[in-house]
Order: sequence, then structure tokens, then C-alpha cells
Amino acid sequence: MGTLTSNFLFEPFSRSFKGLIIWCLLLYMIQCSSATSNKTGSHFYKWEVEYMYWSPDGIENVVMGINGQFPGPTIRARAGDIVHVQLTNKLHTEGVVIHWHGIRQKGTPWADGTASISQCVINPGETFDYRFTVDRAGTYFYHGHYGMQRSAGLYGSMIVDVAKGEKEPFHYDDEFELLLSDWWHKSVHHQEVGLSSRPMRWINEPQALLINGRGQYGCSLAAHYGSSSLGPCNITGHEQWAPYILHVDPNKTYRIRIASTTALASLNLAIGNHTMMVVEADGNYLQPFETNDLDIYSGESYSVLLKTSQDSSQNYWISFGVRGRESQTPQALTILNYKTNSASKLPLSPPPVTPRWDDYAHSKAFSNKIKALGHKSIPKPPPTYHRRIVLLNTQNEMNGYTKWSINNVSLSLPATPYLGSIRFGLRGAFDQTKPPEDFPGHYDIMKPPVNRNTTTGNGVYMLGYYSTVDVILQNANALKENVSEIHPWHLHGHDFWVLGYGEGKFTKSDEKKFNLKNPPYRNTAVIFPYGWTALRFVADNPGVWAFHCHIEPHLHLGMGVVFAEGVQHIAKIPKEALSCGLTGKRFMTGSHLG
Repeated sequence: MGTLTSNFLFEPFSRSFKGLIIWCLLLYMIQCSSATSNKTGSHFYKWEVEYMYWSPDGIENVVMGINGQFPGPTIRARAGDIVHVQLTNKLHTEGVVIHWHGIRQKGTPWADGTASISQCVINPGETFDYRFTVDRAGTYFYHGHYGMQRSAGLYGSMIVDVAKGEKEPFHYDDEFELLLSDWWHKSVHHQEVGLSSRPMRWINEPQALLINGRGQYGCSLAAHYGSSSLGPCNITGHEQWAPYILHVDPNKTYRIRIASTTALASLNLAIGNHTMMVVEADGNYLQPFETNDLDIYSGESYSVLLKTSQDSSQNYWISFGVRGRESQTPQALTILNYKTNSASKLPLSPPPVTPRWDDYAHSKAFSNKIKALGHKSIPKPPPTYHRRIVLLNTQNEMNGYTKWSINNVSLSLPATPYLGSIRFGLRGAFDQTKPPEDFPGHYDIMKPPVNRNTTTGNGVYMLGYYSTVDVILQNANALKENVSEIHPWHLHGHDFWVLGYGEGKFTKSDEKKFNLKNPPYRNTAVIFPYGWTALRFVADNPGVWAFHCHIEPHLHLGMGVVFAEGVQHIAKIPKEALSCGLTGKRFMTGSHLG
């Protein structure tokens, strides 16, 4: 050690000075680099997707997780930040992609995470980089978009805060996130094979509803009230399936961010003895309104404000129950715990009861309360449209297989992602026949289809760039008499204005009912049984975008369409996104894609 000191002390001054200058420059560069990183707000995540054993509802099962977590890690960023997720597929026998639900992917359509539409599937052992900008504050989530991997548990929360210097149009003291899902004890592969069997083998309703990945099967948190045939749950609080409890202080305002990634169930939320103020839907501000309970469909997200103004010596139930289906799945329960009490203290009153499953008047009344807030972040709808597409939702058959169809075409995705095949003019990659824009005027939506047969197809609705498009979602009777199901439709790459809802078959005269003053601006909208929903959007985002029912079995059986717009304006698509099908073959042979 003395020798080292001696050598350093007698080193020539000029050499020491040079080293000092270089060290200072390095420090300066590091500081600059750090400042730039903070300014741009870049968030890097390294994720591995794999199957693992878990107990979501007290029964050990196999779930799809990320980095050993279920649900996956929460992403939190500010509006304008860049999110970079390096995703490695550690599944042994299947591919994977992840869709960032509600993120419009402006300038990065290949990062939308839709297999066969925006990218090739990520094969076992492969890594894909999702890099995109989160351009708006709001409550979002992410989920698998290949096969039925959302049903297997591949999902997580995504929260985007307002940009620095910006403020929300409402005040709150703290917040919680509630990610809702449904859960079966049969594997997702059982579901897929059953749906694709002839005749279809339905696995029935979910065994449990999960709140942040936690539910209870075969027991009830509220068993002692006598309203349940189930016994009490023996929970210490350390179990994977122990309820996620909301711990609150009295006389505060809390923002509860709620997102539904259910595979099947439509849900209703109520909080005992408390009302909620609804202020956000799908990342867009709403005119605040008060409600005792809230309907939420698969693919939707909301923010509600809750004032903890009730008796602080008590705790209160939070309950979620199934709507729109005659389900035997028990309500999901957790506790709003005023911190002045023990979290184990059960509420005095029984849990709120979900409205009857088929009380659609209740659901429609709630939907009609949702209006856009006059805010700079929410554009006004164009007064007219350039093109109208009417999409009839029907259940059909094909060679004995059950299908869901749109205008009698059941979507079957191609091997080559549309983004590459359209961008590079590979006309043999998918059906060039234009898909139908309407259905026959004599079709009776109140009865099962006279012609039960359908066809499959993968044609694309080519939209004029910057054109205004109206979509009329028309619901109808399914194959069985007197059955018409709820369908929540989700549009990728855009938000749309929900212009209105109506009963029966849509006609031109129904335009008089459209709300052009303050329609909600959303990415997911429901169509009610035997009714219609009118949407309007501007095709201003170059890319190829899925538009589909967000109920997983319905999409699996063909209930979706594909929109494309401005694809010629897209540049620098990563090769990794297109390394399959016809585009992949071109890369292999060295052919020029352009």
C-alpha cells in the first residue's frame, strides 16, 4: 500500500492534472445523461413470462405470470414518458404478445401487441422490445393478446399520471388500484379446445372473481350473515388469496382506479354505506356524477372518488357481482378498512347485493349518465361522417362448429401480420375481398338467424386517412331462442365518441338521438341485448388496428374486424415484429421488402 502511495505522490503533475480533467468531464457527461433521462421520463422493464403454480382463490393452479408475479408488475409513468419493456418468452411450448390496453401507440403501431395484426408472435426463448410513449394520463392495463392468455392470468395494471406541471380536474388525498378478473379451475387450454370442438364444449361460468388477483373459492368472507351457503374462510392474511384490503383514514377523499380484464364476466361494484363520484373512464375525464353502484364491462376502466365520511368505528364491504349473465359465480368481496379499526373486524351489515343479472334498465341508466367533461384533453366529435360501417353481431355455425360472426364473416387471422403485408404490398397474405359494410335490411334481429351458416375471412376495412368513420354496432339474437348477449367492443389505436345507444334495429332516423354535444370519449363500449350502439372516430393514426368484442371466448370464435389507415406513412418497422409469414421469408431470402 505504501508503494502505491509513493508512486502516486511522485507521479508527474501534468499526468495527474490530465486525469483530473478527464474525471471531471466524465462526471459532467454522467450528470447530463442523467438529466436527459429524467427530462424525457424513460422507464425500462425487463420481463420474463412463464407459467407457475399459484393460488388465486385458495386452490393451487397454474397461472401465467411475469417475473414470478401474478398479476404482473404495475407500470407507473407520467404522460409523455417513454415505456420500454424488454419481454422474454420463457414459456416452453407457445408464443406470447402483450397488448397495452388504451395506449394509442401513435408512431409505434408495431408495439400494439396484437399477434398477426401488429406483430409476429414472440416464440419460446425469444425477446421482443416494446417501446412506446404514454401520451395521456389515465387508468389503463395490459394483457396477453395471443390465444386466450388473458384468461390464463397474463395481465397487470398500468397507471399514467398527469405530466409535470399539469393537474387533474379533481382533488384526492390518496388512491388505490383495483384490477378485476375472473378465474376458472380448468386451464386455458381446456377452454380453447372446448370452444374449438364439434359440438362446442363450454366449460361454464368462472369459479371465482378476483380483485388484484385474489379471490375465495368454497368459502365466504361474509358467511356469518347467513346469506351464503358457504362456510367462513380461514385466512391469516399471508395467503396468496387473502383479500386485498383498502386501508383508509377518516374524512379523506380517495381515488379508486378500477379496470376490468375479465375474460367473460360483466361486473357491478358497490361499497357498503358509501356513494361514489365517477370522474374518469378509459383515460378520459367525465362530468362527475354520483352513484351507489357501478357497472363495468371487460376492457373498461374507471376512476371514482370516495369520501370516507361514514362511521369510522366500523368497516364496510366492497362487493363485485356478475351482470349480464345468469351466473353461479359468488360475489367477490373485500373490506374498506377505516384505520381506526382492525382490518379483521367484519362490517355490521351484509354486503351490498348486485342488481339482478338481467336488469338492463339499471345498466342503461348508468351508461346514459356518462358524459365527457369539457376539458382541453377531450376533443369534440366532428359533426358529420365520411363513411358508415354497420356491424351485425351474430352467433352462427360452420361445419358444426360454433362461431361468432360480424356481417356473417367470422374473423380468422392470417400467418403474416397485416402491418407488414399491407405496408409492403404483399397481396397474397390475406383476403383482398372487401368485408361487408352492412347486413341485409330484412334480417330479423329478434330471432335466431334463419341461415345458421357462416364463413370465415380475414379481409380488412381500409379507411381513408384522416376520414371520420361511424360504426354502428348492431346486436341480435344468438342461436338459441330469446338469447342476446352483452358485448363490450374495444378499439385499438384510437378513442371514439359514443354517440348513443338504442333499442331494436338501427335506422337512419335514430341519428336524431345522437349526442354530439358531450359524448363520452372512450376505447371500449357496450352493446346491450337486441340493441345498437353508435360510435364515431377519426382515422388519424397510421397502422392496422383490431376492433373486437373483449369477451375472450367471443374473440376466440371470430368476433372481430380489422381496420387499416395511413399505413404508407409508417417507417422503420422493427424486423423482429415481422419475422414470420411472408415478411419473414423475404428477410430470409434477402429480398427487399419495399
